[in-house]
Amino acid sequence: MTWRREVFLDHVKERGAYDTAAEAERAARVVLALLGAHLAGEVRAQLAARLPEGFALILLNPLQSAEPLSPERFVRATAAWIEGATEHTATWDVSAVLSTLADTADKDLLDQILLQLPTGYALLFGRPQPT
Repeated sequence: MTWRREVFLDHVKERGAYDTAAEAERAARVVLALLGAHLAGEVRAQLAARLPEGFALILLNPLQSAEPLSPERFVRATAAWIEGATEHTATWDVSAVLSTLADTADKDLLDQILLQLPTGYALLFGRPQPT
């Protein structure tokens, strides 16, 4: 299922309790740019295919990362890219975007995404941590 831009942003806005769609879009752009550096090949392409075009392009043309970031470092990197953000607000931003992404992906795709990420990301996607 590919989401329309407005529907995707509405979900992020609601989950992030943002006042405006612009705040939701800013969070989505930063998180997708960072996430794209962690995903490769078919997994990244399959997730991008479910996103509105502008957001898919961000995921497919990510910020460069020298190494996979732990969930904590991912949140700190998000905070660094969002003006005025703190680690606390960035955790909220990351969770709002990633939990929306989890809803766009079926279980198999989400499992493949989580396999490409360091341990600990499941909670940011709003899913229980595998045991």
